[in-house]
Amino acid sequence: MEVRIEESWKKALENEFNKEYFSKLTEFVKSEYKETMIYPPARFIFNAFDLTPFDKVKVVVLGQDPYHGPNQANGLAFAVNKGITLPPSLVNIYKEIKSDLGQPPENINGDLENWAKQGVLMLNATLTVRAKTPGSHQNKGWEEFTDAVIKTLSDKKERLVFILWGNYAQRKGAVIDESKHLVIRSTHPSPFSAYNGFFGSRPFSKCNQYLISNKIEPIKW
Repeated sequence: MEVRIEESWKKALENEFNKEYFSKLTEFVKSEYKETMIYPPARFIFNAFDLTPFDKVKVVVLGQDPYHGPNQANGLAFAVNKGITLPPSLVNIYKEIKSDLGQPPENINGDLENWAKQGVLMLNATLTVRAKTPGSHQNKGWEEFTDAVIKTLSDKKERLVFILWGNYAQRKGAVIDESKHLVIRSTHPSPFSAYNGFFGSRPFSKCNQYLISNKIEPIKW
């Protein structure tokens, strides 16, 4: 099956699409969409890549699974569709933006497209999930694919900012070359951990200070 993904990503990741694990993953995902309710809608599986081409990436934010409730997942980590109640983690992200930058986010509708279009790759470790079944598409090949995405970005680009919230993201970011990129780590913005190191970590100002110091346009969070 031809992968419908933005052209610069198709070129950067062409070796992955030809590997056996990706063929098996493709067959699994296709059968899942035929048999049951899967999120996000199929056209949004690669939305993060389509909105943030490879050559435009400045910042990478790592998530884990897409949201598994109706009308939530839109293919961007931590984001939800416009008009949907903000999930607790995103509420906390917005609180930290206001605290960190001294002003509320530029856009509070939750879809985070404004970040993606500025060069923030909102990357989940797995790109699909069964409705009401968190983790249901883990260990099917998505993690290998997104590991390759992170390593390709680290190897082929310079002066990126990687924002790793929580232990899972930090383990996944082990392949990042920290001699040429900035890695920002803290606990996860989930209500279970936000007060243990996320609040007050100031990732957004740290990110922009690094970008500005490297003569790169900062993000309007």
